[in-house]
Amino acid sequence: MLFLGFPCREHNCTYIMYHGTSRENAESIKKNGFRRSEDGMFGPGVYVSRDLRKASRYPLDLELHERVVLKLKVQVGKVIKINRQNHPMKKTWHNYGYDTAWCPPNCGMVKSGLEEDCVWDPKNITVLEEHPADLTDHNCTYIMYHGTSRENAESIKKNGFRRSEDGMFGPGVYVSRDLRKASRYPLDLELHERVVLKLKVQVGKVIKIDHQNHPMKKKWHDYGYDTAWCPANCLMVMSGLEEVLLLLYRPTGLLQKQTIFSNVCYLFCV
Repeated sequence: MLFLGFPCREHNCTYIMYHGTSRENAESIKKNGFRRSEDGMFGPGVYVSRDLRKASRYPLDLELHERVVLKLKVQVGKVIKINRQNHPMKKTWHNYGYDTAWCPPNCGMVKSGLEEDCVWDPKNITVLEEHPADLTDHNCTYIMYHGTSRENAESIKKNGFRRSEDGMFGPGVYVSRDLRKASRYPLDLELHERVVLKLKVQVGKVIKIDHQNHPMKKKWHDYGYDTAWCPANCLMVMSGLEEVLLLLYRPTGLLQKQTIFSNVCYLFCV
């Protein structure tokens, strides 16, 4: 079973995770696979995260445009939660039969508060695709999410998206690469009443809007942009989570019972 956003303490599960690296290293990984680091917070292993924001920060010594993020399918095996600095198995967990060490979010282990995982065996990691760490790379395709009600989800799957009349960046369809962001919506519904649509999105030409007084905050499309991007932790939204606004065009047909737009393809309900 593939998990997208559930606690990593579950044993023998498969999760979507991310790894930030350089473009050169990404090519080597795709060709030859991962290699264990010699050391790290949890000792040797491959360091990954289910949080895209965490992976997008690495490597720390490279500029944002020099980084890429690998999207991965990870079989975690037997997992140990290490949530304090003086944990007795902080660097020896593999000697006790564990396959993955998990640092939960907001446990005080790392300054960012973002979760981190150390996987012992590189063979348990499969590379799915590569993305630039910066969404402003134009004409790329990304996996994104949209939170809605069950009723609206059925309508979207049948008839496709419609632009909202307004919002933080004006009219459009609001989505995010962060599953947690999408899972919060609609805000006026209880958790059990919400669903999340997983999407394949062609972003076209992208503009980054990272402050409230941006001159094109609500008129970016008039200047030829297809997507407005609010990066994580830029203080535009209280949650600090990434948000993306798309301008949609008319439907262009169906593919395997999935509604296709010129820039959005519905994949499935999470």
